[in-house]
Amino acid sequence: MKYDFNRIIDRRNTRSYKWDQSEKLFGDKEILPLWVADMDFESPPAVQEAILRRVQEGIYGYSVTSDSYKEAITGWYRRRHDWEIQKEWITDSPGIVTSLSLSVELFSNPGDQVILQSPVYYPFYDVIRMNDRKVAINPLKLEEGHYVMDYDQLEELMIGGAKLLLLCSPHNPGGRVWERDELLRLGELCLRHGVTIISDEIHCDLAMPGHKHIPFASLSEELSNITLTTLAATKTFNLPGLQTSYTVTSNPEMRRKFEYKLKTLSLHMSAFFTPEAVEAAYNEGAEWLDELVQHISGNVEYATRYLGEHLPQVKPMTPEATYLLWIDCRALGLDADGLKKLMYREAKVAFNEGSVFGTEGQGHLRINLACPRSVLAEALERFCQSAAPYVK
Repeated sequence: MKYDFNRIIDRRNTRSYKWDQSEKLFGDKEILPLWVADMDFESPPAVQEAILRRVQEGIYGYSVTSDSYKEAITGWYRRRHDWEIQKEWITDSPGIVTSLSLSVELFSNPGDQVILQSPVYYPFYDVIRMNDRKVAINPLKLEEGHYVMDYDQLEELMIGGAKLLLLCSPHNPGGRVWERDELLRLGELCLRHGVTIISDEIHCDLAMPGHKHIPFASLSEELSNITLTTLAATKTFNLPGLQTSYTVTSNPEMRRKFEYKLKTLSLHMSAFFTPEAVEAAYNEGAEWLDELVQHISGNVEYATRYLGEHLPQVKPMTPEATYLLWIDCRALGLDADGLKKLMYREAKVAFNEGSVFGTEGQGHLRINLACPRSVLAEALERFCQSAAPYVK
């Protein structure tokens, strides 16, 4: 491959959220961190070069976005996802969670129920509760080794008054790429009951071979008109520290409300470095991404095989997208505190403990596979050796 995703890059002492907090968060600076969802790989060379060119301008003043930035976004979704986005549908936002939180505030009222499908990315709970709304849980069902939606229970929540749904597509932590018929059935319920969709599709570019992400808003004009999609180049190209994302909606009233709120909070100004980075990523990063997905797919196969050979009692859920591996560790008989003790004190690794993703995540762990193979191998070896005594 042209890009070396197995090269070890020492991220310690770089103010890394992932690597420089092990002692503070987990009690031991020697812990191997495979938790927070950023990658241990350099971003594409074109991105680095674009940022350096911007740095060399030497004056870091107030900035505006360019047409070429939005053209890079629309071109990417046309080529990669068969989704025709109009430039005027795009609104910049500092981050996905910011967009989710503002959407809950704008498109529901205090005390309202807001639906999420658990287990799910834990800030979904925060943006509902911290906006004084009620979490309406639509638990995903486990069928044939992966999650599916419970449409009957979902419709009951809608009939009960829930008018806003936070969709995670592809799903984090389970890695599902929702299929067209699944999304259409969801959309039919939303149209029938007047439910607005906020679709978090940040992992859309990280579908594994054999799977294709379908943007929810691309399914029909009707569904596009009730949807605000939150997107970013950050997961795809390892740019989360640049604090950049954007929303897409064809509904002019939803967009007007969202943009007005951003301006109210003075979050509407263009960042100095990020448009150049995003533009370079989308225009010149496709080859890098294709090789990245190959590497992640290989890590999925390696981790699944290793766990099957050395700790077959735990059950990994093969991801159809994302670089995250969700594993069922309930056979170890440990509660949340027990799993943390096993990871931090005994194995000296940090994965995500599953209960933070909701009650349905109890007994599970989430492993970040976006690392060199040797790092993954060491983490799995530590974990399996330490977990072996807990096997009944």
